[in-house]
Amino acid sequence: MAVLLFPQFSNHCLANTIEPFRAANTIAGKSLYRWSFLTLTGGPVASSSGLTVETESWAKARPSGDFLFVMPSYGHRVWVTPALGQTLRAARRRFATLVGLDTGAWLLAAAGLLDRRRATIHWHELDAFAEAFPDVTVTDDRFVLEPDIATCGGAATAFDLTLELIRRHHSPIFALEVAALFMHGDAPGLRDPLRGKSPGAMVRRATALMRRRLEEPLPIAEIAAQMRISQRLMEQVFRRETGLTPNGVYRALRLREARRLVELSDLGIAEIAGRCGYQDAGAMTRAYRMEFGVAPSAHRQA
Repeated sequence: MAVLLFPQFSNHCLANTIEPFRAANTIAGKSLYRWSFLTLTGGPVASSSGLTVETESWAKARPSGDFLFVMPSYGHRVWVTPALGQTLRAARRRFATLVGLDTGAWLLAAAGLLDRRRATIHWHELDAFAEAFPDVTVTDDRFVLEPDIATCGGAATAFDLTLELIRRHHSPIFALEVAALFMHGDAPGLRDPLRGKSPGAMVRRATALMRRRLEEPLPIAEIAAQMRISQRLMEQVFRRETGLTPNGVYRALRLREARRLVELSDLGIAEIAGRCGYQDAGAMTRAYRMEFGVAPSAHRQA
């Protein structure tokens, strides 16, 4: 992946894009994702808050790959030039997917890359964007993700987009594991858990409850009751969003916490089993081996 930055970029948006990929590498214990930071001229580039990032020159790097993230953020209109348009159109041939982050959709549209496509942008720019580019189907969705073009509306939506990419590349459970590192969706917010919320948001709220009760797992019926939805609906949404039952997701969360403790703590296997809701070490070891292909003691030695 390559990230094309411009002066006054949002470092919040940059962090929300890259940190989930970094977390995915950490969880997997290998390099699932690699990235580089670029500008048109190279050298240090300052964000809107003064944080600087060292970058390579676009011309010297001649990047290519799976994804190009275009991130201008503030002052984006000054970068609408014939030269940049040519650069982005050339990048279209060298990257499988172009992604407009924050106000990056404006630059992609100015280069003619969003004609007759759905796209979104930071919500402050939606009306102006629609007026400036009538051939673009402008939507107020948090992000639009297609195989070759993606756009999103800002820092928080960049995090959502990145998690969705991780979910598609790997699995819903892996994406939930990444999200948990950032406490994303971790507040249950049970006053009205479904009003205006997507099925994905409901799953995040339910898994937040599960993570709070790993040592003493809650019955699924009780989680559904706390969410004020039927257990049947909860089962349907979980199967559609994750491919697993709520019990299957709960089990996966408990085992991933066990793996984290195996790797990062000195706790005994029996103690880890108890902390992850297993009555004895043997039961956890059998489940652990089925999930990860290795017993926890062998995993720790490795």
